[in-house]
Amino acid sequence: MTSRMETFAAVLIVAGVSFVLTALFGKLLIPMLRRLKAGQSIKEDGPTWHMAKQGTPTMGGLMFILAIAVTVGVLGWSHVANGDRGAVYVFFFALVFGVIGFLDDYMKVVHHQNTGLTAGWKFLLQLAAAILMTVLLRYEGYLSPNLYLPFAQVSIPLPWPVYMVFAAFVMVGTVNAVNITDGVDGLSSSVTVPVALFFVAVTARWNEGELTVFSAALLGGLLGFLLYNRYPAKVFMGDTGSLFLGGAVCGLAFAADMPLILILVGVVYIAETLSDIIQVTYFKATHGKRIFKMAPLHHHFEMCGWNEKKVVAVFTAVSAVFCVLAWFGVAGRYLI
Repeated sequence: MTSRMETFAAVLIVAGVSFVLTALFGKLLIPMLRRLKAGQSIKEDGPTWHMAKQGTPTMGGLMFILAIAVTVGVLGWSHVANGDRGAVYVFFFALVFGVIGFLDDYMKVVHHQNTGLTAGWKFLLQLAAAILMTVLLRYEGYLSPNLYLPFAQVSIPLPWPVYMVFAAFVMVGTVNAVNITDGVDGLSSSVTVPVALFFVAVTARWNEGELTVFSAALLGGLLGFLLYNRYPAKVFMGDTGSLFLGGAVCGLAFAADMPLILILVGVVYIAETLSDIIQVTYFKATHGKRIFKMAPLHHHFEMCGWNEKKVVAVFTAVSAVFCVLAWFGVAGRYLI
C-alpha cells in the first residue's frame, strides 16, 4: 500500500510540475507568437465559421514540449542515471516528429498560407524517424518482434523485418492520425488526456518508472495547454504539437511493447482518419457524392449542429471509455 501511495504521489508531482511549467511557458510564448505574427491560416474547405479563427497564434505545442523536456530531464534524471532511458528515447522520438511539424508550421507562417512541407517530404522524414526509433528500442531491449494481442493474452512471433515494416506503418499512421484530429479547439489535446492517463496507470503498475515519468509529464503538459487551447482557443498547437503528440502516444505504446493497444486508446484518431479516407474514396468513386457532410469526423458533427464544446466532450468521453477497455485488455499481462 505504501509503495502505491508513493507512486501516486510521484505521479502527481510530475504531472503538477509539467502543468505549471506549461502554464508559465504559455504566458511567455503566446505574446511572442503574436509579435512574430505566427498566425494560423484556416483551410477554405473547412466550416465557414472557422474563418473567424484566422490569425490565431499557432505552434503553441512548443509550450508543452518544453515543459515535458524540463520535467523529464529533472524529475526523471534518477532513472536515467540508473540506465533506464525509455523516457528519453520516447521524448526524442516525439521531438523528431515535433521538429518535422515545426518546419511545416514555419513554412506556413512564412508563406501566410495553409501549405507547408510537401506530403512526400513529410512522409519520408516520418518514415526515417519511425525506422530509427524501432531499431533503437529493439537494441535497448524495450521491443520484441512478438506481437502482443490484448485480451487474448498471447504473443505472435514475427520475423524481425516484417515487424519493422509493421512498426513503421503504425508509427507514421498514428502520428498523422493525431494530426488529423487537431481540427477543433481543444480536441486533440483533450482526447489524448485519457490516453496519457492510461499509460501512467499501466507503466506505474508495471514498475516502468521512467515511462511513468514521461506519461505523467505528458498528462500535466496537456492539461496545462488546455488552459489556452480550450474553446475559444487563444493558441493552436499546430503541427509542431500534434505531430509531437502522435510521436509520444505511439512511442509509449511501442516502448511498453504493446503497439496493438493503439487500436483501443487511439480509437478517436482512427475514426477521424477513416472518415477522411472513406470520404475521399467515395467521392472519387461516385464522382462527387459524399457519405459525411464534411470530413474529418469532427467537422461532420459540426455540420450536424454540434458546437465545438460538445464535439470535444463527446470525443473525449469516447476516448476515456476505450482507454478503460484497453486497461482490462492488458490486465492479464501487466497487472500481475
